[in-house]
Amino acid sequence: MLLSIICFVVGIALVIFGADWLTKGASDLARHLKMSELMIGLTIVAVGTSLPELVISVSSALSGNSGISLGNVLGSNIFNSMLILGVTAMITPIAFSGKMLSREIPFNMLASIVILLVSGSMLVGGAPGEYITRYGGMILLCFCAVFVRYTFSLKSGDEEETAQQPMSVGKILLFIAGGLAALIFGGKMFVSGASDMARAFGLSEALIGITIVSVGSSLPELAVSVNAARKGNVGIALGNVLGSNILNIFFILGCSATISPISLAGFSPVDYYVLLASSLFIYLFCAFFGKNKITRIEGSLLVAGYVAYIVYLIMGI
Repeated sequence: MLLSIICFVVGIALVIFGADWLTKGASDLARHLKMSELMIGLTIVAVGTSLPELVISVSSALSGNSGISLGNVLGSNIFNSMLILGVTAMITPIAFSGKMLSREIPFNMLASIVILLVSGSMLVGGAPGEYITRYGGMILLCFCAVFVRYTFSLKSGDEEETAQQPMSVGKILLFIAGGLAALIFGGKMFVSGASDMARAFGLSEALIGITIVSVGSSLPELAVSVNAARKGNVGIALGNVLGSNILNIFFILGCSATISPISLAGFSPVDYYVLLASSLFIYLFCAFFGKNKITRIEGSLLVAGYVAYIVYLIMGI
């Protein structure tokens, strides 16, 4: 138990420092390459902070622990959409461009709908023996290819550039590499320690995946988004969350299901509906209530919704 606690604490520390380095390196890289911060967030930062989910989900699929694999993706996306965006908006309101309302946000909603479809009858309450098949996994990977193609078609003029002087290229690469390494190892140590402590209390594999593991593997996204928001790089914070959500479903879950069919045992339709609702709320808050932004009040509502969902899960133990 002592070793688990040490892994837990050291993992958090590495994630926090890694997030700061990665945010600084990525924002300066955007200025050097004259790319939009949104594109950097959707690519470099989103992929980097999603690596813990990828490692955990693929490892779980290879070892036959599909409950952790699926729970990690579902829990991470709910955590990203409700808690991370909520906390970020509470720090500073998140402004969305009109283009984002017609492109990235609908793509995020599409990912939530597609995972419902490939999960089959989970829409109405799946039977314990049902799976996300390898065929479903390949469908997800096809959607991932479309998203990657779209991302690299973004033009640098979609976001305003800042007037800050960027670091040298060598220093930028050092910050990005060091940040990614700290995030990956820190996230892995945290999940290892937290999972061991959770199992000591007799929690189920599905519950561990959708709570402890998903929160631990999403700490990079939380740290990067909060740091980016505090430094005024809202494009990176937003692109990080949306890009991570889309990659989690299309790429990470797609790879996991292609490697080994994922059992739906231990999950309920509520988990899927909360995922879909979280992506829908982002669109509604921006398009109808917040006038192209998520306000501090709306951020608070997202955080409250996440807390309510966790309470529901705990009450169902």
